[in-house]
Amino acid sequence: MRIKNNEVAVVAIGGLHEIGRNMYCVQYQDEIIIMDCGIKFPEDELLGINYVISDYSYLVKNRQKIKALVVSHGHEDHIGGIPFLLEKIPEIPVYATPYALALIKGKLDEHGILRTTELHEEHEDTVLKFKKLTVSFFRTTHSIPDTLGIAVHTPLGAVVFTGDFKFDLTPVMNQPAPDFQRIAKLGEEGVLALLSDSTNAEVAQFTKSERFVAKSLHDIITGIHGRIIFATFASNLYRVSTAIQAAINTGRKVAIFGRSMENGVQNGIDLGYLNVPEGLIVDANEINHTPADQVMILCTGSQGEPLAALSRIASGTHRQISLQPDDTVIFSSNPIPGNTLSVNHVINKLMEGGANVIHGRVNNVHTSGHGGQEELKMMVRLTKPQYMIPVHGEYRMQVIHTQLAQAAGVPADHTFVLENGEVICFGPEGSRIAGHIPVDDVYVDTSGTADVGNVVVHDRQVLSEDGLVVIVATVDYKHKRVLAGPDVLSRGFVYMRESTELISQAQKHIYHILKTEMDKTDNPKDSVIRKSIAENLSDFLYSKTKRRPMVLPMLVEKK
Repeated sequence: MRIKNNEVAVVAIGGLHEIGRNMYCVQYQDEIIIMDCGIKFPEDELLGINYVISDYSYLVKNRQKIKALVVSHGHEDHIGGIPFLLEKIPEIPVYATPYALALIKGKLDEHGILRTTELHEEHEDTVLKFKKLTVSFFRTTHSIPDTLGIAVHTPLGAVVFTGDFKFDLTPVMNQPAPDFQRIAKLGEEGVLALLSDSTNAEVAQFTKSERFVAKSLHDIITGIHGRIIFATFASNLYRVSTAIQAAINTGRKVAIFGRSMENGVQNGIDLGYLNVPEGLIVDANEINHTPADQVMILCTGSQGEPLAALSRIASGTHRQISLQPDDTVIFSSNPIPGNTLSVNHVINKLMEGGANVIHGRVNNVHTSGHGGQEELKMMVRLTKPQYMIPVHGEYRMQVIHTQLAQAAGVPADHTFVLENGEVICFGPEGSRIAGHIPVDDVYVDTSGTADVGNVVVHDRQVLSEDGLVVIVATVDYKHKRVLAGPDVLSRGFVYMRESTELISQAQKHIYHILKTEMDKTDNPKDSVIRKSIAENLSDFLYSKTKRRPMVLPMLVEKK
């Protein structure tokens, strides 16, 4: 990759052809601005993986050029990767809005790097000036407080990143409306490239206001006479605020379950976003002795996470809360991609337990935080970009978004459906693709260890689908003899008592491989023989069963 001295380069480290892992960089000469650093939740086949982050090797290599990491808002797919980036490049200063900053501090504290990180609070009027680049912000609305768009000002014009946005003209919690004037001013001053949220590019309408959902939820909650279990994203303080206000209006006490929900509510109280009267929130012990029509349980688990509070309540494994037949469970969220099966499983369990479950947009208990097609076109009209790059969306969403941009006046050859790592440069002569940087998936498992590795994930998939076969034999390499075995052990492949003929054939096959390999040379190598056993036995078993289990040879050499 070569960037000319008079060019502005833009590259996505994550966030293209996917929902999540948002991370975008603007580079001009020797200065780089990073916008967001998120995670992606794993697909079902990534067994034992908690989330996916990006390959930061390009940034590590160019660490001296990085001037700042600026954050649009506090959702996991925009801030979840920050601790892992800072563990590699601890000197990066981080700028974030108050609520996002509170969430980031919690993550950094868990990783033990809070004290060593340079943190700054940003607002819509914040301006960051560097030698060659300047960063400003503009107010938008989303499903979380303190949401900003980001503008990186370059000598060729501004590169504008919308972040996740919709144009909510009647926001709740006294949050300000989008700043149309500032967005339009950016357009008048000259926007070089627009990086715009594509999540709802397929939705042919304006997204409903959060206030609409607040009224609907209040009406639903007012009509419920039993206990209410309310599940939503912990970071969605708008929805949490609506639930709390409905509890106040209906004379209910509120109990909070789930660490992220506890932290989210506490951050909301500390920052003045949540108005919680004294005595409203009670602990679990008190809630169990309170009449059902005076109880609201606010909990995590709206995405069907197995260890979240709602999943444990549904399965009957929660230590403090047991499901009651007259409970009403409200899912005030929609499943994010990859979580639909998990959410449906929890809903089924709750209904089997006798609970009434309210979920989905059909009941008006959720609205998206992302703008529909009309809002996406309005953003293009306001900013009037020379070039447009759809971000934060799967491939089809990006394609549709480019079509919307073209309908709103951007020339077709000035819209780009890029992929992660693809570098686009803008210069006085126009635009060009300048190369590709490495952005492979990096897996983080339940231990919090980054870069579990593709080999490990592949092994887990094989074990889950085809099982394991262990080969044990004692050998004398010096005299080229098999002293004991080979024995065959199966786990998750075949039931050994019912497969004695197959096991016997496998033993003879392995014995033949051992003798053949040892007779090839005067100095047999253990690693070569084990590899030969694994490959040959795998082919043999596939020929008999059409399955390829993992084969693990264990050869004990007797001196």
